[in-house]
Amino acid sequence: MKKHPSPSSGVAPAEAGVIRKPWPGKCHVGLIFPQRYGLAMSNLGYQTVYRQLNAFDDVVCERFCLPEKADGKLGSIESDRPPAAFDMLAFSVSFENDYPHILQLLDLARLPLLASERTAGHPLVVIGGIAAMLNPEPLAPFADIVLIGEAEAILPDFMDCYRQTSNRPQFLQHAAVTVPGAYVPAAFVIAHDAHGDIATVTPDPGFPATVKLARMPDVETIDTSTTVLTAETTFADTCLIEVSRGCPHGCRFCSAGFIYRPTRFRDPAFLTESIHHAMRRASRVGLVGAAVSDYPDLSAICQQFKGADLRFSFSSLRADALTDDLLQVLKANRTKTATIAPEAGSQRMRNVINKGLTEEDILCAADKIVTAGIPNLKLYFLVGLPTETEEDIHAIVALCRQLKSVFLDASRRQKRIGTITVHTNAFIPKPATPFQWAAMDTVAALQAKARILRSGLKTIANVRFQMGKIRDGYVQAVLSRGDRRVADLLLQRHHSGGNWSQALKQSALDTAAYVTRQRDRDAILPWDFIETGITKAFLWQDYQKALQGRMTPPCPPAGCTRCGACPAG
Repeated sequence: MKKHPSPSSGVAPAEAGVIRKPWPGKCHVGLIFPQRYGLAMSNLGYQTVYRQLNAFDDVVCERFCLPEKADGKLGSIESDRPPAAFDMLAFSVSFENDYPHILQLLDLARLPLLASERTAGHPLVVIGGIAAMLNPEPLAPFADIVLIGEAEAILPDFMDCYRQTSNRPQFLQHAAVTVPGAYVPAAFVIAHDAHGDIATVTPDPGFPATVKLARMPDVETIDTSTTVLTAETTFADTCLIEVSRGCPHGCRFCSAGFIYRPTRFRDPAFLTESIHHAMRRASRVGLVGAAVSDYPDLSAICQQFKGADLRFSFSSLRADALTDDLLQVLKANRTKTATIAPEAGSQRMRNVINKGLTEEDILCAADKIVTAGIPNLKLYFLVGLPTETEEDIHAIVALCRQLKSVFLDASRRQKRIGTITVHTNAFIPKPATPFQWAAMDTVAALQAKARILRSGLKTIANVRFQMGKIRDGYVQAVLSRGDRRVADLLLQRHHSGGNWSQALKQSALDTAAYVTRQRDRDAILPWDFIETGITKAFLWQDYQKALQGRMTPPCPPAGCTRCGACPAG
């Protein structure tokens, strides 16, 4: 690996796979990830877009990320050029809690924060990524244009449109009409009623009233893998490869399980070749997807590399899909900790969220993991789920006791006892899911539930309890569910030195209206203008089934039209 200067990060990382292109006569794109270098380069979407943009002959794409030191200097990793030297600055946004960093980076770039205050002399500010796909409205005032959907389905038309029009207003109008997933926030007027709810959404003349989320019909031979390898990342010496997009199980809290429908898989031969290519670059391959264990040929592909000097890791494996072959792969990789995500303690609650796991599935998975020689277990739960009672919280403790018993028996057979870590987070009702109408628990209610868990779990030996910061969850819910008035809150936080507590206290915005209020079926939600392909009627029907504790079966591979994501016929 060669060392290259990285003024954005304050380090000089060793990188392999960096792309450098001559500048004259090309469109210059600064691709920005609103986090530190290590997290930026751990993000497969960011890495993939970097390669896709540089694949255009007339485009030079260079990377920016959040500086390690707040010295006010921001330069691209490839050439140390300032943001002002680029024709456009494209933000790849995966997490709502990174929204404040967008303002920080625009400030460091010496650009006006609001799109309305920028001119044609400033770089075009583009925002995309999964967070923008779900609900771009809190970021709307800062973006000239938002790209909603999968990059492969958007970038070719977007760049064609950019080449054809030199006048920015004409480009924005033409892009909104011709580019899949293109959304120009300034072209929409939002009116509110006396209660502060959205009353109307009116597009300017010549702009479509809705934006259709752009997605690829299949991903069989699309290369989504690590472009730049660096040791200064979460996945050192690991090449990440996407094996599938979407998830068929329909867990009602999970936006990825709905926004990426239908589930699409890589062609086995193409995936095998991608792994062979990755082996020439790294000693580890990380297979990535919302539910990697649903990949039909996963075990067979892993077996092809048995005996090779290669270690596999998996981003997600369901408890009911832990085959002996997969467990042997984990064991061969010297995996020390495996994860099970029951999400809820009682079977009733797992039915409410459509998790599709039984208590037997969970206990059996724990036994298999430890028997395979993996000593430590991590468990994930959500608290504050719709219809949840105190009894359901106690059920989490009871399930952990049962798991500890199974874990202990299997550990004794292995003559090695590890640790169980129980990690819980506050449930946040996400856009584009059946729970988008649901209320989030109050901070006080979540704190009370955390106390019950902490008290119950501390009596179980070798069990560690971790709870995500509840107030951070509240802020994330505001950013996830808010409309474009939340941009004022982001501005207040930015001007108060990054102090969320101060910004929330000073704001006149009723943030609880976004977070802890149940929404009516006919309410206009901030993200309703996005056509995800899934009908609102289906999501509502599934929400009602959740309230009744009824399950919805997983998506079949083909021939289903019940949610609207797959075309009829």
